[in-house]
Amino acid sequence: MIRLSLLLTLLLAVALPARAAETGEEVVLGLSQQQVQITTGFTGSKILIFGAIKREAPIDPEELEVVVAIAGPSLPLIVRRKERQFGIWMNTDSVEIDRAPSFYAVATSGPLREVLTWTEDLRHRVSIPRMIRSVGAPGEVQDARAFTDAVIRIRQNNDLYQTLEGAVEVTEQTLFQTSIAMPANLTEGDYLTRVFLTRDGRVVNEFETVIDVRKVGLERFLFNLSRNQPLIYGLLSLLIAIIAGWGASAAFRLMQRN
Repeated sequence: MIRLSLLLTLLLAVALPARAAETGEEVVLGLSQQQVQITTGFTGSKILIFGAIKREAPIDPEELEVVVAIAGPSLPLIVRRKERQFGIWMNTDSVEIDRAPSFYAVATSGPLREVLTWTEDLRHRVSIPRMIRSVGAPGEVQDARAFTDAVIRIRQNNDLYQTLEGAVEVTEQTLFQTSIAMPANLTEGDYLTRVFLTRDGRVVNEFETVIDVRKVGLERFLFNLSRNQPLIYGLLSLLIAIIAGWGASAAFRLMQRN
Protein backbone atom coordinates (compact mmCIF):
# COMPACT_ATOMS: atom_id res chain seq x y z
CA MET A 1 0.00 0.00 0.00
CA ILE A 2 2.85 2.38 0.89
CA ARG A 3 4.73 1.58 -2.33
CA LEU A 4 1.55 2.13 -4.33
CA SER A 5 1.07 5.56 -2.71
CA LEU A 6 4.68 6.57 -3.44
CA LEU A 7 4.37 5.37 -7.05
CA LEU A 8 1.14 7.36 -7.48
CA THR A 9 2.80 10.50 -6.12
CA LEU A 10 5.74 10.12 -8.54
CA LEU A 11 3.39 9.61 -11.48
CA LEU A 12 1.46 12.72 -10.51
CA ALA A 13 4.66 14.77 -10.35
CA VAL A 14 5.51 13.72 -13.92
CA ALA A 15 2.01 13.84 -15.38
CA LEU A 16 0.90 17.12 -13.76
CA PRO A 17 3.71 19.67 -13.97
CA ALA A 18 3.06 23.11 -12.48
CA ARG A 19 1.59 25.65 -14.91
CA ALA A 20 3.81 28.50 -13.66
CA ALA A 21 5.89 28.32 -16.82
CA GLU A 22 2.73 28.56 -18.95
CA THR A 23 1.03 31.41 -17.10
CA GLY A 24 4.13 33.31 -15.96
CA GLU A 25 2.54 33.96 -12.55
CA GLU A 26 4.68 34.14 -9.41
CA VAL A 27 4.08 34.95 -5.75
CA VAL A 28 5.63 38.03 -4.13
CA LEU A 29 5.10 37.48 -0.39
CA GLY A 30 5.29 39.59 2.77
CA LEU A 31 4.87 38.73 6.46
CA SER A 32 3.97 41.03 9.34
CA GLN A 33 6.73 39.30 11.33
CA GLN A 34 9.39 36.79 10.39
CA GLN A 35 10.04 35.75 13.99
CA VAL A 36 7.78 34.88 16.91
CA GLN A 37 9.36 35.25 20.36
CA ILE A 38 8.00 33.07 23.16
CA THR A 39 8.39 34.76 26.55
CA THR A 40 7.00 33.93 29.99
CA GLY A 41 4.00 36.17 29.22
CA PHE A 42 3.42 34.88 25.68
CA THR A 43 -0.31 34.52 24.96
CA GLY A 44 -0.16 33.82 21.24
CA SER A 45 0.49 35.79 18.09
CA LYS A 46 -1.32 36.72 14.91
CA ILE A 47 0.62 36.55 11.65
CA LEU A 48 -0.50 38.78 8.79
CA ILE A 49 0.38 37.25 5.41
CA PHE A 50 0.06 39.45 2.34
CA GLY A 51 1.41 39.44 -1.16
CA ALA A 52 0.98 40.13 -4.83
CA ILE A 53 0.96 38.06 -7.99
CA LYS A 54 3.67 38.96 -10.47
CA ARG A 55 2.75 38.33 -14.10
CA GLU A 56 4.55 38.29 -17.43
CA ALA A 57 1.32 37.91 -19.40
CA PRO A 58 -2.26 39.24 -19.31
CA ILE A 59 -4.54 37.98 -16.53
CA ASP A 60 -6.01 34.58 -17.32
CA PRO A 61 -9.83 34.71 -17.60
CA GLU A 62 -10.08 31.69 -15.25
CA GLU A 63 -10.30 32.80 -11.62
CA LEU A 64 -7.12 32.48 -9.57
CA GLU A 65 -7.30 31.09 -6.02
CA VAL A 66 -4.79 31.30 -3.16
CA VAL A 67 -3.95 28.75 -0.46
CA VAL A 68 -1.73 29.60 2.53
CA ALA A 69 -0.38 26.89 4.85
CA ILE A 70 1.81 27.19 7.97
CA ALA A 71 3.30 24.02 9.48
CA GLY A 72 5.18 23.71 12.76
CA PRO A 73 7.90 21.12 13.43
CA SER A 74 6.74 17.56 12.73
CA LEU A 75 7.27 15.02 15.50
CA PRO A 76 6.36 11.35 16.03
CA LEU A 77 3.83 10.49 18.71
CA ILE A 78 2.01 7.49 20.16
CA VAL A 79 -1.77 7.61 20.38
CA ARG A 80 -3.41 5.33 22.94
CA ARG A 81 -7.01 4.29 23.34
CA LYS A 82 -8.55 4.10 26.81
CA GLU A 83 -11.37 1.69 27.58
CA ARG A 84 -13.23 0.95 30.77
CA GLN A 85 -12.42 -2.57 31.94
CA PHE A 86 -13.26 -4.10 35.32
CA GLY A 87 -14.52 -0.72 36.52
CA ILE A 88 -11.33 1.24 35.73
CA TRP A 89 -10.01 3.09 32.68
CA MET A 90 -7.07 1.30 31.04
CA ASN A 91 -4.87 1.83 27.98
CA THR A 92 -5.71 -0.80 25.37
CA ASP A 93 -4.69 -0.31 21.72
CA SER A 94 -1.98 2.10 20.60
CA VAL A 95 -0.79 3.37 17.22
CA GLU A 96 2.46 5.19 16.44
CA ILE A 97 2.09 8.25 14.22
CA ASP A 98 5.34 8.68 12.30
CA ARG A 99 4.97 12.39 11.65
CA ALA A 100 2.45 15.01 12.72
CA PRO A 101 3.01 18.79 12.68
CA SER A 102 2.88 20.38 16.13
CA PHE A 103 0.91 23.23 14.55
CA TYR A 104 -0.81 23.43 11.19
CA ALA A 105 -3.08 26.03 9.66
CA VAL A 106 -4.36 26.18 6.10
CA ALA A 107 -6.27 29.21 4.83
CA THR A 108 -7.94 29.38 1.42
CA SER A 109 -9.72 31.91 -0.75
CA GLY A 110 -12.69 29.54 -1.12
CA PRO A 111 -13.86 26.05 -0.15
CA LEU A 112 -10.77 23.82 0.04
CA ARG A 113 -12.11 21.12 -2.27
CA GLU A 114 -13.00 23.75 -4.89
CA VAL A 115 -9.67 25.59 -4.92
CA LEU A 116 -7.54 22.43 -4.73
CA THR A 117 -8.26 19.06 -6.29
CA TRP A 118 -7.80 15.79 -4.43
CA THR A 119 -4.89 14.97 -6.75
CA GLU A 120 -3.08 18.23 -6.06
CA ASP A 121 -3.70 17.83 -2.34
CA LEU A 122 -2.08 14.39 -2.50
CA ARG A 123 0.86 15.78 -4.42
CA HIS A 124 1.56 18.85 -2.25
CA ARG A 125 0.19 17.60 1.11
CA VAL A 126 -1.92 20.66 1.88
CA SER A 127 -4.94 19.50 3.91
CA ILE A 128 -4.54 18.47 7.55
CA PRO A 129 -4.95 14.70 7.01
CA ARG A 130 -2.30 14.77 4.26
CA MET A 131 0.22 16.37 6.63
CA ILE A 132 -0.02 13.46 9.08
CA ARG A 133 2.01 10.38 8.17
CA SER A 134 1.15 7.04 9.71
CA VAL A 135 2.89 4.17 7.94
CA GLY A 136 1.10 1.32 9.63
CA ALA A 137 -0.57 -0.01 12.73
CA PRO A 138 -0.43 -3.32 14.63
CA GLY A 139 -2.47 -6.07 12.98
CA GLU A 140 -4.83 -6.33 15.94
CA VAL A 141 -5.93 -2.68 15.53
CA GLN A 142 -8.86 -2.72 13.13
CA ASP A 143 -9.67 1.01 12.97
CA ALA A 144 -6.23 2.62 12.77
CA ARG A 145 -7.70 5.65 10.98
CA ALA A 146 -9.61 6.54 14.16
CA PHE A 147 -6.30 7.23 15.95
CA THR A 148 -5.27 9.78 13.31
CA ASP A 149 -8.73 11.36 13.49
CA ALA A 150 -8.33 11.61 17.28
CA VAL A 151 -5.04 13.52 16.90
CA ILE A 152 -6.71 15.94 14.49
CA ARG A 153 -9.77 16.41 16.72
CA ILE A 154 -7.74 17.04 19.90
CA ARG A 155 -5.40 19.50 18.24
CA GLN A 156 -8.27 21.30 16.54
CA ASN A 157 -9.88 21.78 19.95
CA ASN A 158 -6.60 23.35 21.16
CA ASP A 159 -6.39 25.64 18.07
CA LEU A 160 -3.24 23.81 16.95
CA TYR A 161 -4.89 22.58 13.74
CA GLN A 162 -6.95 25.10 11.76
CA THR A 163 -8.77 24.96 8.43
CA LEU A 164 -9.77 28.51 7.46
CA GLU A 165 -11.84 28.28 4.29
CA GLY A 166 -12.54 31.64 2.67
CA ALA A 167 -10.08 33.44 4.97
CA VAL A 168 -7.79 34.59 2.14
CA GLU A 169 -8.95 37.80 0.49
CA VAL A 170 -7.98 38.16 -3.17
CA THR A 171 -8.33 41.60 -4.77
CA GLU A 172 -8.62 41.95 -8.56
CA GLN A 173 -6.72 38.70 -9.09
CA THR A 174 -3.51 40.51 -8.08
CA LEU A 175 -3.32 41.16 -4.33
CA PHE A 176 -4.08 38.78 -1.47
CA GLN A 177 -3.98 38.81 2.30
CA THR A 178 -4.95 36.73 5.32
CA SER A 179 -4.15 36.44 9.01
CA ILE A 180 -3.51 33.29 11.03
CA ALA A 181 -3.70 33.18 14.83
CA MET A 182 -0.96 31.15 16.50
CA PRO A 183 -1.86 29.97 20.04
CA ALA A 184 0.28 30.26 23.17
CA ASN A 185 1.20 26.56 23.30
CA LEU A 186 3.55 26.64 20.31
CA THR A 187 6.50 24.29 19.83
CA GLU A 188 9.84 25.99 19.26
CA GLY A 189 11.30 25.62 15.76
CA ASP A 190 11.00 26.60 12.11
CA TYR A 191 7.45 27.02 10.80
CA LEU A 192 7.30 26.30 7.10
CA THR A 193 5.01 28.77 5.33
CA ARG A 194 3.76 27.86 1.87
CA VAL A 195 1.63 29.84 -0.56
CA PHE A 196 -0.03 28.14 -3.52
CA LEU A 197 -1.62 29.81 -6.52
CA THR A 198 -4.27 27.56 -8.04
CA ARG A 199 -6.51 27.74 -11.05
CA ASP A 200 -9.25 25.24 -11.79
CA GLY A 201 -8.03 23.29 -8.75
CA ARG A 202 -4.47 22.91 -10.05
CA VAL A 203 -1.35 24.49 -8.56
CA VAL A 204 0.23 26.99 -10.96
CA ASN A 205 2.88 28.37 -8.61
CA GLU A 206 4.23 27.78 -5.11
CA PHE A 207 6.30 29.93 -2.74
CA GLU A 208 7.96 28.90 0.53
CA THR A 209 9.45 30.78 3.46
CA VAL A 210 10.08 30.13 7.17
CA ILE A 211 8.78 31.77 10.35
CA ASP A 212 11.23 31.40 13.23
CA VAL A 213 9.56 30.58 16.57
CA ARG A 214 11.99 30.76 19.51
CA LYS A 215 11.93 31.07 23.28
CA VAL A 216 13.67 34.21 24.59
CA GLY A 217 14.60 35.71 27.96
CA LEU A 218 13.95 33.68 31.10
CA GLU A 219 11.90 31.15 29.13
CA ARG A 220 14.91 30.46 26.89
CA PHE A 221 17.29 30.22 29.86
CA LEU A 222 15.13 27.68 31.68
CA PHE A 223 14.59 25.66 28.50
CA ASN A 224 18.32 25.44 27.78
CA LEU A 225 19.08 24.66 31.42
CA SER A 226 16.57 21.78 31.49
CA ARG A 227 18.08 20.31 28.30
CA ASN A 228 21.80 20.93 28.85
CA GLN A 229 22.09 20.79 32.66
CA PRO A 230 19.20 18.62 33.91
CA LEU A 231 20.84 18.03 37.32
CA ILE A 232 21.25 21.74 38.01
CA TYR A 233 17.73 22.38 36.72
CA GLY A 234 16.32 19.73 39.05
CA LEU A 235 18.20 21.06 42.08
CA LEU A 236 17.14 24.62 41.26
CA SER A 237 13.49 23.52 40.97
CA LEU A 238 13.75 21.73 44.31
CA LEU A 239 15.30 24.81 45.95
CA ILE A 240 12.54 27.06 44.61
CA ALA A 241 9.90 24.64 45.89
CA ILE A 242 11.49 24.57 49.36
CA ILE A 243 11.71 28.38 49.52
CA ALA A 244 8.11 28.74 48.32
CA GLY A 245 6.91 26.21 50.90
CA TRP A 246 8.82 27.86 53.72
CA GLY A 247 7.54 31.29 52.69
CA ALA A 248 3.92 30.09 52.60
CA SER A 249 4.33 28.44 56.02
CA ALA A 250 5.88 31.58 57.53
CA ALA A 251 3.10 33.75 56.12
CA PHE A 252 0.46 31.38 57.53
CA ARG A 253 2.02 31.47 61.03
CA LEU A 254 2.20 35.25 60.89
CA MET A 255 -1.50 35.45 60.00
CA GLN A 256 -2.39 33.16 62.91
CA ARG A 257 -0.51 35.38 65.40
CA ASN A 258 -2.37 38.46 64.20
